[in-house]
Amino acid sequence: MDVKSAFLNRFIEEEVYVRQLPGFESAKFPDRVYKLRKALYGLKQAPRAWYARLKSFLLKSGFVMGSVDKTLFLLSCDGDTVIVQIYVDDIIFGGSSHALVSSFAEQMSREFEMSLMGELQFFLGLQIKQGPDGTFVHQAKYMRDILKKFDMGDSKPMTTPMSTNTALDAEEDGEAVNQKQF
Repeated sequence: MDVKSAFLNRFIEEEVYVRQLPGFESAKFPDRVYKLRKALYGLKQAPRAWYARLKSFLLKSGFVMGSVDKTLFLLSCDGDTVIVQIYVDDIIFGGSSHALVSSFAEQMSREFEMSLMGELQFFLGLQIKQGPDGTFVHQAKYMRDILKKFDMGDSKPMTTPMSTNTALDAEEDGEAVNQKQF
């Protein structure tokens, strides 16, 4: 999900003044400046103002903010969960209930002007492939780009330096989880 004009969605708390833009100068008052009422792209306060606006909306909607990652929000409802991850004006989300996820998307669309990007396939340099057996994350494109950048595209491939079949020990005191859910 991509929020259009995200940084323009929030009033700023500090007093910020800007010069008149070329072509928009007042002939009567050429030396005056404008006092901003809302955030603008390029303004240092804009991302913080946008995050505060979105955070407020999510918390009012019943989400709980992550204790470690302040851009991660969780909503639990009747045993189902929606997870929302924010990166500037890009938002990825998913959950255990299609109805709950659809409801969240509708709420967001009513509150903000946005476009749904479809099923997640690429995010922050990670490629994501979703299938019935689970979700797989890889960086094949990044690897190809690095090889190309350093003129190593024709290099001989090497195997993984560790066995891909290594069985890791389960945490004895840990709680069993459904791995496909994550």
